[in-house]
Amino acid sequence: MKTYAHLAAVSLTFIFSIFLSSCSKNENSSSSGKAKLQVYLTDDPANYDQVVIDVKDVQINVSDDSTDKWQSLSTVKAGSYDVLKLVNDDDTLLASSDIPTGTIHQMRLILGSNNYVVIAGQNFPLETPSAQQSGLKLNIQQKVSSGILYTITLDFDAAKSIVKTGNSKYILKPVIRTVFNAVGGSIKGFVLPDTVTTAVYAIHAPDTIASTFTGSNGGYLIKGIAAGSYTLSFVPNDTTFTTQAKTGIAVTTGNVTTVDTVHLHH
Repeated sequence: MKTYAHLAAVSLTFIFSIFLSSCSKNENSSSSGKAKLQVYLTDDPANYDQVVIDVKDVQINVSDDSTDKWQSLSTVKAGSYDVLKLVNDDDTLLASSDIPTGTIHQMRLILGSNNYVVIAGQNFPLETPSAQQSGLKLNIQQKVSSGILYTITLDFDAAKSIVKTGNSKYILKPVIRTVFNAVGGSIKGFVLPDTVTTAVYAIHAPDTIASTFTGSNGGYLIKGIAAGSYTLSFVPNDTTFTTQAKTGIAVTTGNVTTVDTVHLHH
């Protein structure tokens, strides 16, 4: 993380990074109307050596999305996970993405074929019922608002999820509890004149927690930061304007804090 003392160096780098500024402006304006979702995987203990699940994709269905269809989260850490290592409040970040606002009706966990359980040092494949091969559906039914960070924790109950058949085969019938939380808030506002691209830093003593650039209309949105009191530093890319700061910006969980418009001065 960059400290406040680094802002001078950062601003010099920013001045000569016009291409980066342009890309960031587009990113800022395109994602401003969305929420942010993080998906975590955790587990309850079970009497096995290992329980490994093969995660291929994580998808959601949001009602107010114009497509109204299943969509994959943009950043999914596909791979094999030994869920028995995710105990005692330990977890792993499975996916993270900006998502449309509206209501998340369901989440779908897409599993591959490399699922297995280890018992007394011996591997047994976990067969998946045909009804689940298109994806394990989890009911969420939660509203999400623009600019807010949400988490969904998938609590995998390994003891209940593995069924032994009469012919000594093992079937994977996942039992997963979902825990939904709003864990952060956001800050938004405008910087004028909007013809000057400005870097905006959210600082929580003494670290820079997050940053963004103003968009084409001078607007900015810093999403998904923890509740607390922040200082905002505004660094224009035009050095004829002075750097400004606003202190005591309060961020609360599940809310967007609107900051008074900042007017740049020479």
